[in-house]
Amino acid sequence: MEDVLKQITLVASGDSRPSANITCWPAQEQMEQRLTSVLKKLGYTVKRAHAYDAAKQHGLIDSQKMGMEVFSNIDEHAPLIVAESLWQYSHHVLAGLTTHKGPILTVANWSGQWPGLVGLLNLNGSLTKAGVAYSTVWSENFDDDFFLNGLKEWLNTGKIKHDCSHVINFDLVKIPLQEEETGRSFAKTFRKNKAIMGVFDEGCMGMYNAIVPDSVLHKTGVFKERLSQSALYAEMLTVKDEEANAVLKWLLDKGMTFNWGTDYATELTKEQTLEQCKMYIAAVRLADWFGCATIGIQYQQGLKDICAASDLVEGLLNNTERPPVFDASGKELFAGKAIPHFNEVDECAGLDALLTYRLWNELGMSGENTLHDLRWGQQYKDEKIDAFVWVFLISGAVPAAHFPNGYKSAGSERQPPMFFPKGGGTLKGNSKPGSIVWSRIYLVEDELNCDLGVGEVVDLPEAETQRRWNETTTQWPIMHGVIKGVSQNQMMARHKANHIHVVYTPDEITAHKACRIKAAALAELGLNVHFCGDVHLQ
Repeated sequence: MEDVLKQITLVASGDSRPSANITCWPAQEQMEQRLTSVLKKLGYTVKRAHAYDAAKQHGLIDSQKMGMEVFSNIDEHAPLIVAESLWQYSHHVLAGLTTHKGPILTVANWSGQWPGLVGLLNLNGSLTKAGVAYSTVWSENFDDDFFLNGLKEWLNTGKIKHDCSHVINFDLVKIPLQEEETGRSFAKTFRKNKAIMGVFDEGCMGMYNAIVPDSVLHKTGVFKERLSQSALYAEMLTVKDEEANAVLKWLLDKGMTFNWGTDYATELTKEQTLEQCKMYIAAVRLADWFGCATIGIQYQQGLKDICAASDLVEGLLNNTERPPVFDASGKELFAGKAIPHFNEVDECAGLDALLTYRLWNELGMSGENTLHDLRWGQQYKDEKIDAFVWVFLISGAVPAAHFPNGYKSAGSERQPPMFFPKGGGTLKGNSKPGSIVWSRIYLVEDELNCDLGVGEVVDLPEAETQRRWNETTTQWPIMHGVIKGVSQNQMMARHKANHIHVVYTPDEITAHKACRIKAAALAELGLNVHFCGDVHLQ
């Protein structure tokens, strides 16, 4: 008779889009086979809580409804593994995980092919916000010592303790008094003046971790204006063709390229780009009408079925230099300013984007910033570099200011049909080398926290850049990020989101100074702030 005490229950959360689940299923299946084999060698069997569905052509939990049904048949005290090798919607399994009493382990394969690591980090951030205890681990082949030791620790104790020695709380350190006063003074003004965050439909792709409760957000001086994506689409229908053509001409005159074809289903068409230009104009006008200082467009659910992607729009909004948009009276809206956009309605990133843009401008620096997926990475070594280089990658919201020659370094390619059936292009480029401050605002139950540190964007050879694009998503903008003083495993263990926020500084010394000032500003707004890695405190 099988020893039930040696049995592990396994679930796998998936996308809600059938095309994504079908395409990614072979990688998920291979990952689960490797994981099952390792557990068998350690004396454990795996019981999959939901079977492969021949009609759907995958074996993933593809809705919240299905997730609740699956968990209703799971022993709530059983050791449980959530295995991920693709992007997943955390709310598919969140309900069941909030009431599960046995030890929970989230596992991902270390691969850039599909965003399984991104899905894992989103789930981890969602569980952290929900107050659910869990452990987490990752591996490329499931045979390395780090993974095996972590797995054994979880099997024996129900927990994995990772090395987080790179983290120090802001409250426990002293930074230069003038810098602290600068940060706190900025934050007091920021909170006093208040700002509106425009939210075009909340809760994108199951990202529970990206929704900030109003009562928590209000303490920072930011208030939501809840807007519908239907309102955005309706406004798009009022934009004239000549207005859209003027935006496109502006981009072409700046040297941006568009990889146009004629097959609507698989290629970027000029018509798709012009539809994106109309969305850009509509978004700026609605932001002006409602007084929004920052906006987030969900797109992936709803708009994806009726119009071209929002990603080109988001990149334009995040750039100070962008095509002019006028209201009915002929007045240019937000002239000379970016309208910080938070991709995928990640409200944590929205707060960060707005605060960073304004703070950097006040400090006399260019404030263009963006979130990226913490997608994947590998060690890289040549005569100049010997470091773990992350692939920061997002679907197109990167501002042209992050590229070496602005729009001349930017191109637009069709979004993958698997995720974007109505097409539309990205704002693609390879981010320029330089010093950065990185950060992530996240929720621990109902308290805002922020991890932040310094880093460097490195310039990899063209062939290596292309290899990394080929290993991930070639259509998306990329940043080769080195996080100073934080190892690969420390970053994965600590980070509580699928997204990481980045902004440039003129040099490394300024990066450390700006990081300290930003920490003081966030602390003044009531966030629990944590320096991560090598941040100079003086």
